[in-house]
Amino acid sequence: MIEILKSILFGIVEGITEWLPISSTGHMILLDEFVKMDVEQDFWGMFLVVVQLGAILAVVVLFWNKIWPFGKKNNSCPVKKTGFLSWCKKDIWIMWFKIVIACIPAAVVGLFFDEYFESLFYNGVCVAIALIVFGIGFIMIENHNKNTRPKINSLSEITYQTALIIGFFQLIAAIFPGTSRSGATILGALLIGVSRTVAAEFTFFLAIPVMFGASLLKLVKFGFAFSGNELTILLAGMASAFIVSIIVIRFLMGYIKKHDFKVFGWYRIVLGIVVLAYFGLKGI
Repeated sequence: MIEILKSILFGIVEGITEWLPISSTGHMILLDEFVKMDVEQDFWGMFLVVVQLGAILAVVVLFWNKIWPFGKKNNSCPVKKTGFLSWCKKDIWIMWFKIVIACIPAAVVGLFFDEYFESLFYNGVCVAIALIVFGIGFIMIENHNKNTRPKINSLSEITYQTALIIGFFQLIAAIFPGTSRSGATILGALLIGVSRTVAAEFTFFLAIPVMFGASLLKLVKFGFAFSGNELTILLAGMASAFIVSIIVIRFLMGYIKKHDFKVFGWYRIVLGIVVLAYFGLKGI
């Protein structure tokens, strides 16, 4: 029961930090320092990734009408007017093609170099540096954009080139833990003139194939060899991540309509300093 409660706590932290641009990895590393789960190391490594499935299911539920490419209802842009293709929503299919393009850089690196970069950069100091650097980046870009109107104000205005550029920013997050996947992609989108709302939505949708792919990869490596207790722990973490993600995503979409991302930049800087101080003192 204690391990299930711990997994729920990790799920809550995942649900909050996955969508806010503040680095779920940085928070998970800190939480792991104080709340150790009594599980096998292989299961723990898999749990940290697969618990994200709960978070991504929240995106699927909340944005279903914007991501499901089939159906005649509200289909103002069918591929063809008759037959099966009349059920296909052309605008949503185009959006998914752009998402696939954006996923290519991180997918290639993740497949071939995931474990290498994890062993190289998955530590407190690297995470803290990434937190601080991208925190400063958010503040600088928001200050720069203060009196500038965004060039891209809808998902349909995102070009394939824009999607690929955002994908390369996602690649930075795939290499350097602590960067924050949502933080890197939102920052990249803001940098090239995408509005905050569109940047956030595209980031959420981009997470769907990325998280499903990463989770499947971890599950295959783990071997689906769960004990009953391990399966319960994993499902409890995913459930709490799902519920909290619903709340956090709704909050964020309302928040950014009236505010900028600078508060998250300052938070990242403070958290990065705390992480550096903690691991510095720990090493003394």
